[in-house]
Amino acid sequence: MSGVRLTRKLVLEAPQNVADGAGGFTAAWVVLGTLWGEVLPGSGRELAGIEVVLAAVPYKIIVRGAPVGAARRPKPEQRLRDGSRVFTLLAVTEHDQDARYLTCFAREEVPA
Repeated sequence: MSGVRLTRKLVLEAPQNVADGAGGFTAAWVVLGTLWGEVLPGSGRELAGIEVVLAAVPYKIIVRGAPVGAARRPKPEQRLRDGSRVFTLLAVTEHDQDARYLTCFAREEVPA
């Protein structure tokens, strides 16, 4: 597939519940590995959060293909981190007919 440029080093993270010591749990993020990808921005919009306004920007992130169920295949509710930037994954599908690449539909939320 021509035109795909995997030039961004992205860290794949998954949520994990960790005991908080008071009988409950708190969410923590566990690193699953590193993927190289191409990050393509969409058009942004503002969202009213519970306490703050967030600017939400949709992204398409293209990474190398992996079979369904493989640990290196991203899943919805996981996230990709690029330094201090965090992209929450909403959906993942094959990018091309041969499944050599995957398209991750993601959202980056930043305080407005």
